[in-house]
Amino acid sequence: MPLDFLLEKLQELPATRSLIERLPSPGRRIGVGGLPGSSAAVLVAALARALPHRVFTVVAPTPADGERWLADLQTLLGAEMTALYPQRESLGAEEPHYELAGERIETLEALLRGTVHVLITTARASAERTAVPAALEQTRLVIEVSKAQGSLTQTTQRLAEMGYERVPTVTEVAQYSVRGGILDVYGFGMAAPARIEWWGDEVASVRSFDLDSQRSGDAMQRVTVLPVKSEQLRPVAATGGEARRSTLLDLLPTDTVIVTDQESAVEREVERAWADAAHHLEVARRMGEEPPPREELLIEPAAWRARLAALARVAVSDAETEQRFPLAPPEHVDRDLKRLRQIVAEPLPTVILCDNEGQLERLEELLGTDRATLAVGALDGGFIMPTLRVLTDHEIFRRARRLRRPRRYRSAVTTAASRPLTPGGYVVHLEHGIGIYRGLQTIAVGADGATLEVAVVEYEGGDRLNVPLYRIDQLEPYRTVGGADGDVPPPRLHRLGATTWQRQRDKTRAAIRVMAAELLDLYARRQLASGYSFPTDTPWQRELESAFLYEDTPDQRRASDEVKRDMERARPMDRLLVGDVGYGKTEVAVRAAFKAVQAGKQVAVLVPTTILAEQHGRTFRERLADYPVRIEVLSRFRSAKETAPLVQRIAAGEVDIVIGTHRLLSRDVTFKDLGLLIVDEEHRFGVRHKERLKALKLSVDVLTLTATPIPRTLHLSLAGLRDLALLETAPKDRSPVLTFVEPWDDALLEEAMARELDRGGQVYFVHNRIETIDTVAARAQALAPRARVAVAHGQMHERDLEAVMGQFVRGEVDVLVSTMIVESGLDVPNANTMIVDRADRLGLAQLYQLRGRVGRSHRRAFCYLLVPDLVDAQAEERLQVLEHHTDLGSGYRIALRDLELRGAGNLLGGEQSGHVQAVGFDMYLRWLEETVRGLKAGDGGRGTREAFAPPDVTMDAPAHLPDEYVADDDAKLDLYRRLARAEQPGEIQAVRDELRDRFGPLPAEAERLLLVAELRALGAQAGLETVLIKGDEARLTFRRDAAPRLAGLQVALEAVQFEADVRRAVPLSLRLRRLGGESIGPGLVRALTAVLRDHHR
Repeated sequence: MPLDFLLEKLQELPATRSLIERLPSPGRRIGVGGLPGSSAAVLVAALARALPHRVFTVVAPTPADGERWLADLQTLLGAEMTALYPQRESLGAEEPHYELAGERIETLEALLRGTVHVLITTARASAERTAVPAALEQTRLVIEVSKAQGSLTQTTQRLAEMGYERVPTVTEVAQYSVRGGILDVYGFGMAAPARIEWWGDEVASVRSFDLDSQRSGDAMQRVTVLPVKSEQLRPVAATGGEARRSTLLDLLPTDTVIVTDQESAVEREVERAWADAAHHLEVARRMGEEPPPREELLIEPAAWRARLAALARVAVSDAETEQRFPLAPPEHVDRDLKRLRQIVAEPLPTVILCDNEGQLERLEELLGTDRATLAVGALDGGFIMPTLRVLTDHEIFRRARRLRRPRRYRSAVTTAASRPLTPGGYVVHLEHGIGIYRGLQTIAVGADGATLEVAVVEYEGGDRLNVPLYRIDQLEPYRTVGGADGDVPPPRLHRLGATTWQRQRDKTRAAIRVMAAELLDLYARRQLASGYSFPTDTPWQRELESAFLYEDTPDQRRASDEVKRDMERARPMDRLLVGDVGYGKTEVAVRAAFKAVQAGKQVAVLVPTTILAEQHGRTFRERLADYPVRIEVLSRFRSAKETAPLVQRIAAGEVDIVIGTHRLLSRDVTFKDLGLLIVDEEHRFGVRHKERLKALKLSVDVLTLTATPIPRTLHLSLAGLRDLALLETAPKDRSPVLTFVEPWDDALLEEAMARELDRGGQVYFVHNRIETIDTVAARAQALAPRARVAVAHGQMHERDLEAVMGQFVRGEVDVLVSTMIVESGLDVPNANTMIVDRADRLGLAQLYQLRGRVGRSHRRAFCYLLVPDLVDAQAEERLQVLEHHTDLGSGYRIALRDLELRGAGNLLGGEQSGHVQAVGFDMYLRWLEETVRGLKAGDGGRGTREAFAPPDVTMDAPAHLPDEYVADDDAKLDLYRRLARAEQPGEIQAVRDELRDRFGPLPAEAERLLLVAELRALGAQAGLETVLIKGDEARLTFRRDAAPRLAGLQVALEAVQFEADVRRAVPLSLRLRRLGGESIGPGLVRALTAVLRDHHR
């Protein structure tokens, strides 16, 4: 490990050697003091190294303390030697949060197996009773290759008993799916999801697979699956409930050494958990639940003390004197680099621990001295030993160290296309316009009983169109802005055979062509325009960036570099930065602004609301506090008397960065030397303001920020027209938001607010009616008597509103009762409970934005959507979406889609939005992409996709994916769509490999479907119009404008032993007869491939 030298240095101390010799035996205790910073963790790591056969268990007072110990010990010993046993977040016996439940089960399993060396837990977790050990005895499942496991059916039964959910496709932990003889499972105890293939009752293979692509990866010998549920499992013998539940202290080996961090605080926490449980259970009973008795969930404090006293204990605290260590806390540097240079110049050697390689390089540049040793390895706090000084970079730069634990279990990244077509939903057909999708059907074709799978679309007047699934690429789902919220009227259906759709299609394509050409032209003009070229990064710039409180996400680093690179070029920058709320856009803006100021230029930051202006003002001032930068905020909170001199100072160049609302765009505001304009949420400004912005944009560098996501597809099709940077990685310590949809219930709200205030947090209480907001605030105050409650809404006097918001941000208000004005912009990581009254009246996009206010730290966040008992079906569906998708980036499928459409509308502008509404977003995008490709290729933007459309291919035997082979309609449609769009044989081969991998050996119907796809792809290139295959014969008809080379075709057909008759010369029609060799379909594929290969030569 990189920090082994620290353990060695500490082990050399006489105090450490003395402690190892005096380590208490079971039932004894020793107090240890004089361990500042992270030195206690270094001591535990050194003890664990010196005594490899003992288990060390650290008991910390709170979850935050536990996380800190875990992070330090993982840095010192590695993840294999350490494990965390976290406390439950819910009061029931089952923990619903899989991240926690899985970690609890995996840690106990490793402990019972004897592989845990250093265990970290909290006071409350050590007092909790759990049924997990009993469940592990009964129901762990081990699957090995080439071993008879019992049948696949028995295995799936066991998974269901263990609490696993059966789904069509496994996308997250605690799920399994069965397709033929293949079982996919992702469970606790597994490093990766596994695909297990049976042959009879024997396991033929076990491979890992990827949740996103669903493709298999490496072969594995065996997998162990641990239970998800532990409470439902009945005990083997009829023992009482008491015997089945044990505490962590019961499971530890007898010679375990318990290390208590702040012993009195640990005891207080255990007492508090016991007392709180009584209150929480009482509230639960009042709400009509039947929680288990307190004695089943926790052991009494007295019993806990007795169990702890039976083990060997080392108590760590400053007050302890039995064994003192000669260590001291490090000197304060407080970002003072001069002071740091003086400290490292002292005779005592210094080591500086950096959080990552980037910080190390920055510090190397800043210090420019050989005195200090720099090492990568983040510890929570520094300390001074007699022979070595240990400093940490986050203490030097006065940054809070953010503990970022990676998620334990992955989940599939959902794309907006995860449900492409839903029965009853609107779709757009390329040739016939908007209709309603009625699902998949199998219909009979021809007299000889052949069948064809089709998608049925209903048009005006009830007419139905059957779209063969091999032409499914002609259908796109119809989506428009607001469609998911139900706040847009449904589109008008087209009539089959009428010309309305053709006219609409031509109009839209023409508009797209004009817009794309304009954008290309503007982009080309900007490339040629000359602007100011900013100098490269200075040491100050690097210093500012290394003092960032959080670790950059990869996207953030990339976006920041791209923006600075753009500024260094001699043409004006126009970059759009897209990123969800809290994904770090402001930090990128701060860095760009600082770069501009250092070059002597002024920066204007334009924001849509006064609240945002004030918040950005705070952020910029905090981040740039150490540098001589003059920052001012210009907004309606300033009186005319204050504004006039400020405007003069801006004109005289005495203000470096000015942050303001549209007041900045007033005619009286002029800049001496504006170099960078940063615009936040441009779409929220009016037309007049946008025109003024356009004029500014031609001469200065512009960075536009937006939190409204835009679809990836749009990003790709605009890639050559607009500079975009996407921030898609959530900061690592964002946590999922537990969402509940409930009727108003005083007991529930009292409980929710009490839980948040107990952990020192704050609460958003959203009530969107100004008339009754004071009444609601009074009720909130009654339910949380010790809370400081304040009210905020848009009709308050600006100054009052700002004062309340400021108090909430600073933590001087516990519960903020407000209207929707908190929907965007406020960043209060300490507020992690959101209560929304009458959530049924809000749209999905609004609810999603609101919920994004909480869960902005590593704490578990809660969102309560309060609704009346009866709500309409659409509201019910919206709320369900939010309740089910609590995860970051895993869900909000519909909400996200709707937001993306809003984002796309904002980006494309009002005029284009009308066209998007008329033809649906997906069809619009498809044409946009074709047009841009065409313009770049120089065909005037007609966007022709290929020389010829694919031919119609008819076979005399069924060619489709049978239901018993691919049962999931979504997966089936996705595969058909990919086959329909395939233009190269390689793409079809990829689908073949995927089918074999995910669904097992291909049945004859599926093989024929792939054959049809190959003939369509090759036929399009060869100019075929129809291909008809019957028995050992085939009929090929070429298009009138195709010019096939007959001689080459004849040679290729003879090579596969086919005889060809010319039935018609123009357009060419051939009849083929198989004389021998392979069957007619594959033979024809080989012949066409050979013809095209010769043609390309």
